Amino acid sequence: MTDLLSQGLSWLEDQRHQHLTRLVTYQRGVDQVELSATIGRTVFEQDDHAGGLTRIESRDFLIRAIDLVLASEVALPQPGDRIVETDSIATYTYEVMAPGAEPPWRYSDVNRTTLRIHTKHVGTENL
Repeated sequence: MTDLLSQGLSWLEDQRHQHLTRLVTYQRGVDQVELSATIGRTVFEQDDHAGGLTRIESRDFLIRAIDLVLASEVALPQPGDRIVETDSIATYTYEVMAPGAEPPWRYSDVNRTTLRIHTKHVGTENL
């Protein structure tokens, strides 16, 4: 029997990749790859141990897992990796990380085809 939900999810993922992405450069040390990413965000809430909550917003990059190829091998994100995004006025650098004990990335779909990578802005270079 055909898994219609899985087929639908695959179709939606193809649509996201085709119509909602921009080119970014993923870097790990001297290795880098240009790939298409959808920009998103995640808001993390952490207990500040004084009765309050601290809210931290991450800029997220959603990419196809098979596109993250470094040193000729498919890789998974690691803390300290960098993602560089350029628009018409500046180049922005983000470091792969998440606050506290949160993981720096997760699969964004049940089929494990899309990675949601959490980052923090670490630099801007105006063009």
